[in-house]
Amino acid sequence: MTSIDQVPYVEHIGMTRQYWRDIILGVNDGLVSMLLLAAGVVGGGLDADQVLLTGVAGAIAGAVSMAAGEYLATKSQDQVLVAELDLERTHITHYREMEVAQIREMLTEMGVTAGELDVVAEALSRDDETLLNAMKALEFGVVDTERRSPFKAMVMSGLLFLGGALSSVLPFLFVEETGVGLAWSAALTAIGLFGVGLVKASVTRSSRALSGLENLLIAGCGGMLAWWVGKLVGAGLS
Repeated sequence: MTSIDQVPYVEHIGMTRQYWRDIILGVNDGLVSMLLLAAGVVGGGLDADQVLLTGVAGAIAGAVSMAAGEYLATKSQDQVLVAELDLERTHITHYREMEVAQIREMLTEMGVTAGELDVVAEALSRDDETLLNAMKALEFGVVDTERRSPFKAMVMSGLLFLGGALSSVLPFLFVEETGVGLAWSAALTAIGLFGVGLVKASVTRSSRALSGLENLLIAGCGGMLAWWVGKLVGAGLS
């Protein structure tokens, strides 16, 4: 039996992989932060309408903040990279021997043998653009296809935050008793968190149960803490 028969070929997840940070962060933050907000204001003694209004305002504010923050952060990171690559281009133009020596050192650290080093280093430094691309990958760990779009990151994180927030907000649209509404919020959020864990595990090829339970445990502890703090603040104000 060949190795091909023993191990099925699995495709990579493709061009979406650089945005999984935004996917997980956006929806997870929406799920967790809005449940904590709901637990806190319910603990503080607000009625269902007040909780709903607070939740809607918090969801919109959180989504806008998440989207704007992700856009600026991603754009800033890309601008730093562009500046570094411009400097690297200057180094190649004026200090080429140092850059070639650096790439030889990195190739050696990667395991290229002494007998192969001259051939590989010469191929990667045959012209300035090839050397820049090699340094971009080896020194900065950047491949152009992996660079993130600030706009895509903004849209994904903002919309997914809003989607995650709905699980904690919607129950208070249909119930008058805040305790019942919070119970529904907690249940829907738990389902959402476990679902996020399942999706993440399907991509990372890790344990689905552990991934889901990790999200549930973190959010559950945070929810209890927020409810307790809200209870204390509400008692202090009354």
